[in-house]
Amino acid sequence: MSFRNFLYSAPVFLIVIVLQEGFVTQMRLPLGGFNLLLIVALIWAALSTPEIGALTGFATGLAMDLSQTSVGPMGHWTLVMIIACYVIAFLGYGDDNIRANPVNIVFLTTMGVVLAQVVFVILGLLLGEEYGSTQGIFWLLVGSGFWTAIVSPLVLKVVAFIHSRVFGMSSRL
Repeated sequence: MSFRNFLYSAPVFLIVIVLQEGFVTQMRLPLGGFNLLLIVALIWAALSTPEIGALTGFATGLAMDLSQTSVGPMGHWTLVMIIACYVIAFLGYGDDNIRANPVNIVFLTTMGVVLAQVVFVILGLLLGEEYGSTQGIFWLLVGSGFWTAIVSPLVLKVVAFIHSRVFGMSSRL
């Protein structure tokens, strides 16, 4: 990733961070809601190379760790996001069937969000964090998957357009 690409993509993620912290966290949705920064980062990673996916995961994970609504120790979300974004980028990088089909990207993003949160909870339990009952965690994961499946198609076209402008690739969705 060149410095020029970094300078073009940084404001995009700063806008998403502001939207997440200022607007999305204030919405009271049933079953927990969604995380816009997590969705955008995974869509961005699905359209990118694995290296850019890992870099995206690092930057967004650091932003999620610095968030006031974040639970857990510093670096927890960073580790989870590096792994999640790299895996999503790795799965989507070599296969044009995945990158060219919006349904596949929405499915990858939805599964990525749920699995990233599962990994977050598992690592948190290993670190001694307390998250509540198993039933409560289950319903939050179900709700997060549901809302991600609804929100992902809405932001996919915008993220794909910005991604193609930043990297100069024609990823048509």
